[in-house]
Amino acid sequence: MLIRKLNACDEFVAGDGTLLRELLHPDKQPLALRYSLAHAIVPAGQTSYPHSLKTSEVYYILSGMGEMHIDDESQRVEPGDTIYIPPDAEQFIYNSGTEPLVFICIVDPAWRQEDETVYGDRPSS
Repeated sequence: MLIRKLNACDEFVAGDGTLLRELLHPDKQPLALRYSLAHAIVPAGQTSYPHSLKTSEVYYILSGMGEMHIDDESQRVEPGDTIYIPPDAEQFIYNSGTEPLVFICIVDPAWRQEDETVYGDRPSS
């Protein structure tokens, strides 16, 4: 049995500028998984860097309020929302609230640095 405690996972700044803790990744644990699972935080008033992945991604919002941008679309997001991000879509998320925007990220197949492209500066909000 493998149980990962969130606070036991190292926090780091991901390529898109979010605070990330990798919970499960098939390259880091002996697991038969196709996907990777991470916990992400965007501080109040902050925006992640626009980026794209060659793979699909899903966000599940745990707490906070935000605005999700995928290609030319944007929509308000809140706790309980699930967001599908297709492969190669340019995306970023803005924390429009006063508390941290906290969400789970699932990348399938599992995230690899060579599959991610980060574009320029954070957008101004």
